[in-house]
Amino acid sequence: MTESTTTADTPDVGILGGTGNLGAALAQRWSSAGLRVVIGSRDPERAVTRAAELRQDLPSEAGSLTGGSNADAATAPVVVAAIPTEGAGELVAPLSEQLAGGVLVSTLSPLEFDADGPRPGRVEAGSAAELLAAAAPSARVVAGFHTVSAVTLADLGRALDEDVLLCGDDEDALAEVAALVDDHLEGARAVVVGPLRLAVALEASTAVLISTNRRHRAHAGLRVTGL
Repeated sequence: MTESTTTADTPDVGILGGTGNLGAALAQRWSSAGLRVVIGSRDPERAVTRAAELRQDLPSEAGSLTGGSNADAATAPVVVAAIPTEGAGELVAPLSEQLAGGVLVSTLSPLEFDADGPRPGRVEAGSAAELLAAAAPSARVVAGFHTVSAVTLADLGRALDEDVLLCGDDEDALAEVAALVDDHLEGARAVVVGPLRLAVALEASTAVLISTNRRHRAHAGLRVTGL
């Protein structure tokens, strides 16, 4: 059973795969900043339960945080895909009509792991973001949040001190996602780096940051200087 929403209560942000670490952490941060957030899952009951757990840590003045299916999450004007790269196209394609005209944010980072740690994976489309763009061709795709630690985001008492690098081909979509960062993730700063074709570089940077954090036992992010 999913939690119902009315037209008057349309969420500000929907998160596909919102029960995972990054999706849940973003949901908490945005909800704590007053936004209406719905997290989705292939298993709607799981999302309802996870949303209830996340609400326990939110301040009294927080916005709403509910759970449902991925289709429920796709009703928002900005939808964040916090899902594994494997099977991402198959998950998003059935939602393409709902996503048409809206903003679809790809946080996907295709990675491979071996004894030496992570390395960038390969995607036939060029990048995971471009894979989502092909699966939902009428959505306005923005790639971002690849170097933001889910652990840091989930610690609501910890101030953010990092940049969120974004790329995309639609300037209005980029501005909408940048506003979600600048206005609703206190301490973070959105930095638009260029067109969607650069997503492959942003996605690869996740492997670098994971390796760095493992070596230094940290949850560091990135900050672009000189801007």
